[in-house]
Amino acid sequence: MKKEAKDYLAYISEVIHTTIVATVDDEGLPVTAAIDMMDSDENGLYFLTAKGKGFYDRLVKRQFLALTALKGEDTMTSVAVSVRGKVKELGPARLPHLFEKNPYMAQIYLSEASREALTVFQICEGSGEWFDLSKKPIERASFTFGGAEIKTDGYFITDACIGCGTCVGVCPQQCIDADQVPFKIRQENCLHCGNCMKECPAGAVERK
Repeated sequence: MKKEAKDYLAYISEVIHTTIVATVDDEGLPVTAAIDMMDSDENGLYFLTAKGKGFYDRLVKRQFLALTALKGEDTMTSVAVSVRGKVKELGPARLPHLFEKNPYMAQIYLSEASREALTVFQICEGSGEWFDLSKKPIERASFTFGGAEIKTDGYFITDACIGCGTCVGVCPQQCIDADQVPFKIRQENCLHCGNCMKECPAGAVERK
């Protein structure tokens, strides 16, 4: 069954949970932090932070972040989900729900008074990519949520294809179908390595 954006977001919050988030500081340099994604729905991902942190300041100033969530014992058993998008501060109203769903937070912020420092953010509009190295061939999928624009990404074979098969020979995932000319790249299995475009003698492969 084909997954929807809410399924990928739920996998991040419920299965992986801890993500590495990147924001940008006042000098335009990236800063990373380990942030738990505590809830999700069809409208995005939800997390909290303390208003006294530099992370909070960067979120408020930039209103944008990127994250990667990774699960697996090693590289060849890993699933990675990446998301980039706009964030907005929701305030404290959703805190009781997030604490109920993530009871370990009560061991960090023990009292109601200590929780006054917290606020909830939503990743409300963005795009993402699912990348599963445990599958043979690899499995990749793109998704958007919150009304974000769908952008085409990857390598595509044009009508200039002469059917020589050079691209098939250099594809590490064997994801080029050569049943008819022009050949076709199965986007859901492509590594985006670019070998096909580099080696095509007819210049029939383009990157979008």
